[in-house]
This record gives sequence, structure tokens and C-alpha cells, in this order.
Amino acid sequence: MVWTKQKQKILRRGGKDTQENYKKELHNPDNHNGVMTHLEPDILEWEGKWALESITTNKASGGDGIPVELFQILKDDAVKVLHSICQQIWKTQQWPQDWKRSVFIPIPKKGNAKECSNYRTIALISHASKVMLKILQARLQQYVNCEFPDVQAGFRKGRRTRDQIANICWILKKAREFQKNIYFCFIDYAKAFDCVDHNKLWKILKEMGIPDHLTCLLRNLYTGQEATVRTGHGTTDWFQIGKGVHQGCILSPCLFNLYAEYIMRNAGLEEAQAGIKIARRNINNLRYADDTTLMAESEEELKSLLMKVKEESEKAGLKLNVQKTKIMASGVISSWQIDGETMETVTDSILGGSKITADGDCSHEIKRRLLLGRKVMTNLDSILKSRDITLPTKVHLVKAMVFPMVTYGL
Repeated sequence: MVWTKQKQKILRRGGKDTQENYKKELHNPDNHNGVMTHLEPDILEWEGKWALESITTNKASGGDGIPVELFQILKDDAVKVLHSICQQIWKTQQWPQDWKRSVFIPIPKKGNAKECSNYRTIALISHASKVMLKILQARLQQYVNCEFPDVQAGFRKGRRTRDQIANICWILKKAREFQKNIYFCFIDYAKAFDCVDHNKLWKILKEMGIPDHLTCLLRNLYTGQEATVRTGHGTTDWFQIGKGVHQGCILSPCLFNLYAEYIMRNAGLEEAQAGIKIARRNINNLRYADDTTLMAESEEELKSLLMKVKEESEKAGLKLNVQKTKIMASGVISSWQIDGETMETVTDSILGGSKITADGDCSHEIKRRLLLGRKVMTNLDSILKSRDITLPTKVHLVKAMVFPMVTYGL
């Protein structure tokens, strides 16, 4: 089936190498037959209860077909059983195979529906596994939060895409005020989350001080991962996954952020002199997960930053999508070529859903937002004119669908 070939092409590379390297890395004095003997504190029952209660309801079930509502109806009985299972996994670091399985559902995007590349996939995983994953996520947080710099806003509590939009708008405003030229590069990676090398990920976790016990749990979760693709025509055979972070897993954003942070550290961005000097601080990048914006006060500095990031990204298995990577400047800029491809120079770019212009003029984005709001109102026209729908319902619709569209990022 074409969907099986497409997903295998993306996710299976590196499978044999990953397994071989995994075996080599088991030589650890605290590691006996792949099981860590120096363990983190046991899982408490209240952690299992908290994790179960925090799982979002009204979500499709994974391969086991068990809805989360069933566990929540059973309450304390379910908590006791799930706590026992989670504690067993915690001690042995061995996961049930059903908890390693994902069901991919293709969702069409724009373009030709006959092309697999014009689909995005969502992944369904076992709701029972989410209890263990949430507990593991909470244990990881105390170690990973201190590793992320302020410039990384992706998947972090209290941070949003709007933060980075506001930062760039403020930088452009100040540049215009002091008559300085600013040069931006909006980096786009080709399938970044699907290209994470598992071996490198485990080494990165070790370098960043994540306890061996937690790393072993993650490594064993990733070993032997399987997936199937479900469409309206049926379900494919199960196939192995050899690379990429686990789609649908709540741990994946955090793991990818650590992976990206490792790349940026190796690129030496924090120590680099290139960048924009603001309040005695040098800023040369802003990030939201894999969406990376490089910035500098000269074309040469920006190119130097880009080549460093490109080199370190390729070492880690991430490849820049040159066709979608854009250059924007408030001053004159020449044409760039990377790997024989010409990079596009633009006067505006969509960043995090908001339009950023080289001149820093927000009026363009305000007009665009008003136009998008009008389009939504036009689509709701028949509903808003209907006499069968009450006024409060119409007001709720406008507040939910029109207001966010108009005010986002402003």
C-alpha cells in the first residue's frame, strides 16, 4: 500500500544501526542485561491519579481501542491497576508492546490529494500509556527546564508563538528608530521531527545530565516501535520505526527541543559575536521548536551564522529545506546560493501565523487580519442570518471564530 511505503521511507532509515549501537551502549556498571539498577524514586499512587485525571477526554483511542473515559469512570480501581503497571515498567524499564504502537491517520492539506506529501498524519497511541508518559514527563521537567535558553519558546509553559512575533516586531521597530539594517534568515527543516537520530538523542540526554534510569526508560520505549496507517480503505501491516521522535507522544516536544538545543550549542551561537546588540546583550537567534530565526546586523554575519547552523544540523541528521528557507533584510542584500540552490529573498514572511515585514510596519498585518476576519464572517453568513439559531449562539460563534482570527499576534 502506498501509505506504508511513504511512512517507512521516512521513519525506518537507521533502524539496524540504531539497534547495533544500542547493544554497544549497554556496557555500563549500573546496567545489567539492559536494566538500570540505580533507579530514581518510585512512582507514587497520587502521581498515577494526577496523570489519569489530566488526560484530555473525547480523544480517539489507540490500537488497543480502550477509551480514556473508561479508566476515569473506574476511578480508584483504574488508578491502582495503572499504578502497578507503571511501577513495574519503572523497575524493569520494559514497556508493553501495545504501548509502543502508533496508528497513523492521514489528514489532507492543500494540493493534489493523490500525493502522499500533501497529507499530514496524526498518531493515535494507547491512552493507558499516557499515564506513564505523563509521570515520566513530570520527572524529566526538573532536569530539562534549566537547559533551555530564553530564546527557545517552543512547547514551554507560559511561552507562545506570539512571544517571538512580538520580539521580532520590537527589534524591527528599534532598528528603524536607530536607522540600522537588520538581516533575518527564517530556517525551515525538512521533516525535522521525523529525522531525529535515536543514538544521538540518548547521547545528548546523557551530556545534559538526564539520569541514566530515565534515559534507559526512553530508549527502551523507542526500541521496537511499530506503526500502522489507517485510511478509509483499511489498515496496513505493522512496520518498524527506526528514527524520529515518537509522534503523538507528549514527551516528543521536550526531546526534540533538547536535540535542537544541542545543535545550536555546537554551532556556537551563544558565544558568537554576530547578532544584534540589545541592552548589553547579543541576540542572534529566536526559536520555537524547529522554527529558527537567525538575525544579524550585516549580511556577512548572517551568512556565517547560517553556515554554522547548517553544518551542525547535518551532523545531527537534520537537513535544511533550502527552497523554504527565506532571507529578509531591511537593507540591500545580494543573492545567496547554498548547495547549488538559490535562497529566496523576501520583503515579508509568515512567522508563527503572523506576517512580518522588512520595514517593520504592522499595518500590513492588521489589514491582513481584518481580511481574514471578513472571510470567516462571510462563511458564517448563512448561520448569522438564520432565524432558527439564537442570538447568544451567534455571539459565541463570532467570539470563538472571528475575534481570535482578527486579534492573533497583535
